[in-house]
Amino acid sequence: MTRLRVAARLLEIHRALVRHGLDDFVRATHLYRPFRFLFYLSPWTWFQRSAGATRGERLRLALEELGPIFVKFGQAVSTRRDLLPVDIADELAKLQDRVPPFRSTVAMAIIEQAFGRPLAEIFATFEAAPLAAASIAQVHAATLKSGEEVVVKILRPDMHEVIERDLEVLGALAALADEYWEDARRLRPLELVSEYRKTILDELDLMREAGNAAQLKRNFAGSTLLYVPAVYWDYCRSNVMVMERIHGIIVSRMDELRARGTNIAKLAENGVEIFFTQVFRHNFFHADMHPGNIFVQTDDPENPRYAAVDFGIVGTLQPRDQHYLAENFLAFFERDYARVAALHIESGWVPRSARVDELESAVRTVCEPIFNKPLKEISFAQVLLRLFEVARRFDMQVQPQLVLLQKTLLNIEGLGRQLYPELDLWKTAQPILRRWMRERVSPRTLLKQARAQLPDTVEALKQLPQLFNTAVREAAEGRLRWQVQSAEIEGLRRELRATALWRDITLAAAILWLSGFIWLAATMHVRWLGWLQLIAAAGLLVWFGSSRPGRRRP
Repeated sequence: MTRLRVAARLLEIHRALVRHGLDDFVRATHLYRPFRFLFYLSPWTWFQRSAGATRGERLRLALEELGPIFVKFGQAVSTRRDLLPVDIADELAKLQDRVPPFRSTVAMAIIEQAFGRPLAEIFATFEAAPLAAASIAQVHAATLKSGEEVVVKILRPDMHEVIERDLEVLGALAALADEYWEDARRLRPLELVSEYRKTILDELDLMREAGNAAQLKRNFAGSTLLYVPAVYWDYCRSNVMVMERIHGIIVSRMDELRARGTNIAKLAENGVEIFFTQVFRHNFFHADMHPGNIFVQTDDPENPRYAAVDFGIVGTLQPRDQHYLAENFLAFFERDYARVAALHIESGWVPRSARVDELESAVRTVCEPIFNKPLKEISFAQVLLRLFEVARRFDMQVQPQLVLLQKTLLNIEGLGRQLYPELDLWKTAQPILRRWMRERVSPRTLLKQARAQLPDTVEALKQLPQLFNTAVREAAEGRLRWQVQSAEIEGLRRELRATALWRDITLAAAILWLSGFIWLAATMHVRWLGWLQLIAAAGLLVWFGSSRPGRRRP
């Protein structure tokens, strides 16, 4: 049954491409070649072909007809005007917030069904004409009974079924690629589709989006860089969300921003700072930053502030990936290509069999020509192609968990190119990242982490003597059956002695740590003694941990 659904959907895609005059795509796709004449000979398709439309309009109309996943693809590439012809870029930009809306009567019915009462009992006013329409939902302006101006976001009807259908197609194509494509092991199509599946399905839950918005608002509370609208939780459901209405200029309307005297250079630099702050300091980043979701508040034109909407897609990183990314960025800023190469191997992104010196030379060849150049002088299309060549040569695997971040970085770079082509991306980003790295290893941060972990450490220490005594008692009673050689018995004895010593060292460090906290809390004088005890405890653990032999493996 799944195969029939996939085949039927592929035929729908084929028909849409032909109907909108995108025959080149059909001819270039081997999968469709057996069917192309069937649609060329169909009178219904022939008479429905888009007449008099430009190629950009035809492409936009085809993507709109094919549904949310295709519209999102168009939105993503629309930010890269440096990679697209002007006419196509202009048309795809309309996908950011001008997708054809669904009927207002349907939107009102969805709201009434979600709340179980008439619309007039929920809102003081509700504008039937939508403010904007996107691939997943559309928004309407409204006023609460208490007087606040809000926007109401309503999920398009039948979205789950539509998305699941296209995810089946992507899954089937990924399975074919995984089986027959020679680069599949490196590019990992099944994992990429799985990661995308989680992302797109999360976007269909507006309660999750409301939670994302609330978290982002807390992260930027009091910030002069980014404003996040408030969520009205009492008015949120899985398919309806109500947020504060914000007023600003869509970031792509450059003429209007300049007319208001906006400091465009500062706006572009702030965008870079927001991105790095979200990714590294907060580890929670808005991952759908196309211009339709970004506004600019120009109350103070010299200090403009961004305002974001649409928080359905956010990203986080594992601490390990976050660390390696930060190290990679800093090594790149310092042109330490040997370090970049070593980090790629240490992280497992490149096989350990790769030679560091050869990878260093390849990275230098790609990166050196673009260093210290403004955005307008960098051809990222060429850089990406050359990086793909390097990846293939060194058998570098795609990291599915980083794809969302890479997409966001490309969006940010494309947005920066539109705003201020003179922007030096590297010069702007370097001090932000350095500041974060310093904060990450500062005594205050380490102390905060230690305080957070202290309860777990104390609980673990309480259990160690009991676990040790239980093991000894079971060994004495013969309930532990050792089937080892004499050399292994001696190794176990050494490990038991090391465990006992580790217990004593940990206990001593914990006593020092607690004593230091008590001292700092109890006195305002000679505070250095408390800090000395804390440092001694940390030093004791670090010293013994680094000198302790590795755990015995069977």
